[in-house]
Amino acid sequence: MKLKLTLTMLAIWATALSGCQNLPDAKEGANRNIVFLKATHCLEEAVGDQDRIHFGPCLKITDINGEAPTVRSDGFIELPVARPMTIGTSCVYRHADGTPIPATVGTAEFQVDSTTFPDGGKRWYLHAHEQARGVVGCQPTLSTSVFPTRKTD
Repeated sequence: MKLKLTLTMLAIWATALSGCQNLPDAKEGANRNIVFLKATHCLEEAVGDQDRIHFGPCLKITDINGEAPTVRSDGFIELPVARPMTIGTSCVYRHADGTPIPATVGTAEFQVDSTTFPDGGKRWYLHAHEQARGVVGCQPTLSTSVFPTRKTD
């Protein structure tokens, strides 16, 4: 029993570590004067003490200045720092089981100016909205966190 628990813990640790190693290298980004923007990102939020997750909207980057983005194998797009651009997005809301609701698909542009990404090496996420629940539409919000900007609880 103790061995099984130890092996389970090691497997969880190895999985977590491999996930961390798959993220873009901040030093590489800083050296090349680029930032990393997640190409697709879905919001979710724990619902109080109900022990369940609310699946919020998902956002996908569809274009950068009208061109299809190049997505790295880790799911990030490389962008230059201090350069204005227009990022096209598509958003969709999800059912309780996480499947998309086609009737909720929306699009929006996100404007980047020369001060949006001042330093290279950082990982960024565009959220479909600032919170996961009680919102409608596609209103991209930039963050360095995978979590919603505002909690709805």
